[in-house]
Amino acid sequence: MVLTLAAILSLVSVAASPWLILLCLAVGAGYAALLYSAKAPWSKALNYGLAALRFVVVSFLCFLLLSPFVKTTTTTTEAPTIILAVDNSQSVGLFTPAAVLRQATTGLQQLATTLQEKGFRVETQILPPSPARAVRPDSVRFQAPATDLDGLLTNVREGYEGRNLAGVVLVSDGLVNQGRSPVYSEFNFPIYSVAVGDTVPKRDLSVPTLNYNRVAFSGNRFPIEAEIGYEGFGGGTATVQLRENGRVLQTKQVNLPPGRRRQKATFLLTAPAPGKRRYEVAIQPQSGEFTPLNNSRNAYIEVVKGKLKVLLAGAAPHPDIKALRGAILQNDNFDLTIYLPGIAPLKAQDYDVAILHQLPARTGEGADVLAQVRNRRIPALFIIGAQSDLNAYNNLGAGLTVAPRGQQTDEVTPVLNASFSRFSFEEDALRRFAAYPPAPVPFGEYRLGGGAEVALYQQVGRLKTQKPLLVFGGSPEQRRATLLTDGGWQWRLQEAADHADRPDAYDRLITRTLQLLTANANKKRLDVYPTQDAFTTADEITFGAETYNAIFERIYGQQIELTLTDEQQRTRNYSFTNSEDGAPLRLGTLPGGVYRYVARATLGGQNQQDRGELLVQEQQLEALNARADHNLLYQLARRSGSRLYYPQQFDQLSQDIQKANYKPVIYSQESIKDLINLKWLFFLLMALVTAEWAARKYSGGI
Repeated sequence: MVLTLAAILSLVSVAASPWLILLCLAVGAGYAALLYSAKAPWSKALNYGLAALRFVVVSFLCFLLLSPFVKTTTTTTEAPTIILAVDNSQSVGLFTPAAVLRQATTGLQQLATTLQEKGFRVETQILPPSPARAVRPDSVRFQAPATDLDGLLTNVREGYEGRNLAGVVLVSDGLVNQGRSPVYSEFNFPIYSVAVGDTVPKRDLSVPTLNYNRVAFSGNRFPIEAEIGYEGFGGGTATVQLRENGRVLQTKQVNLPPGRRRQKATFLLTAPAPGKRRYEVAIQPQSGEFTPLNNSRNAYIEVVKGKLKVLLAGAAPHPDIKALRGAILQNDNFDLTIYLPGIAPLKAQDYDVAILHQLPARTGEGADVLAQVRNRRIPALFIIGAQSDLNAYNNLGAGLTVAPRGQQTDEVTPVLNASFSRFSFEEDALRRFAAYPPAPVPFGEYRLGGGAEVALYQQVGRLKTQKPLLVFGGSPEQRRATLLTDGGWQWRLQEAADHADRPDAYDRLITRTLQLLTANANKKRLDVYPTQDAFTTADEITFGAETYNAIFERIYGQQIELTLTDEQQRTRNYSFTNSEDGAPLRLGTLPGGVYRYVARATLGGQNQQDRGELLVQEQQLEALNARADHNLLYQLARRSGSRLYYPQQFDQLSQDIQKANYKPVIYSQESIKDLINLKWLFFLLMALVTAEWAARKYSGGI
């Protein structure tokens, strides 16, 4: 940027009247005349000079008392910016001919150099979307595991809003496998699409999709349905295998009818013992096949002992009951029973967890449910509402005491407690929480019991408070959670409206709360666990850890050794210390598969150990489609008033950008500063006073 500073000194006083300035000059002249009118021991010329110095100093000091200011105009010139948006995904590197890819990266670098010489500012953006990176276009490595072109272009639009953005040069094969298609977004800048990849159909076999339930029950039979994609093999057959840890479980010969591109193959399995399982569906490579990289896909299944029996009991019919029911039924691992007094009777079962909606109630409803929960020590989630008897609730030992102030309520939305680590919230969930409508909670004082943890706080308007909204408490024998609002149904309804009838954040919040309540009672002094149910190969793997003393009080600063063992029996060792701020252990990324882990620590002189499983899912997105989609790139360019280019046309692209005649933009900004705050004036006045004093001293004056 070129900076030009035009400083305009506006000697303007508070009153801004000329007679005040004349008065300042008169005071200075009078002071100088009074001091230097008497006969002096130095020459007349020196006397006039000293009088002039005194006149200037005194007049200017009086002028400063009028609060003058300096108005400064700063002019900034911003050159037009061209963004080189490079799709550095694996599909570009895998399926673009090497010579074409080399031509594209070299051409990009030459384009950047040419445009910079012509006065453009050139920056580079690559996947995943982020602020501009200091990277040369010809040094890009095509290794990104997914392609989100809409996210890349949206990041440019938001990051350069209000700036002199001339356009975006998008180099891509047009294949999108994450986010939405960019043709459905509006961009206010030209997009110069440069097409790489290969649009010629290939003789290829692939497994684009696997359909299966994520949860299976031990001993039950369950299906894994594979879609077999084929191009150029119509009329033949394919050998498809189902494997586990390299061992072939089933083999099928699948006919590939001519005139079609997809065929299905279904495998039926009997669920083994509880635990996490990875199954691989693989097609045997055939002669003349373009690539075997997309011939397999993995299914990740959790085998559980049986469904968890959930009792949803309410004091009266309420829309919240329907919202909770909808969230619970989204998970196949739950078997739901609803109890409403006078409507749905209480069934005698051994429940694993109970949701008590506005129970205990002021009307005394549901006493038999409360007695069953208390006597059988069933874990419970209390949902507080207008009908709740808070005095009775406070006596249940749920880890929270509520002291309301009359019938007053606050309207709140949920906000995450960053130090809560028993389960994690996705970034998308946090954004959805922020869009929830306010829900009522009792207004009053909240006191947490020993060992209670806050998962969500209350946000009132834009104010994030330290008041709890979702609390986990109770004892290891009687685990409790409390949600302090019965307005959650509004959250689920709003989220479903905003996200195509998929209220995933609300549903996961409820199901994870129930899963945490029904987890094995924590009588372990060492508890180490993954912070998510499953990770992908692009995620950073994180573990949480809790340590307890002999009376099950939380302790911190304990050294923990963690050993991960993969399916090939290879081990990875880690060492960390759990801290009071709940910071997780970060392992970085891991290859896909099922890992067993063993954690060890010495607590109070005793050796403690914990075991578990970790699931890392392979995304396998970039190898699925080898045929580039140049039509998408053409549509993007045409809608923005540009055209589609190919790697051999970079010279033409450079000429077209220059012909568009993008101009620098000049911004002007005015600022006002009190004159008395300028430091150099102090030193100027000191210099004048010092010069006068030195002249008088040298000439024999005092």
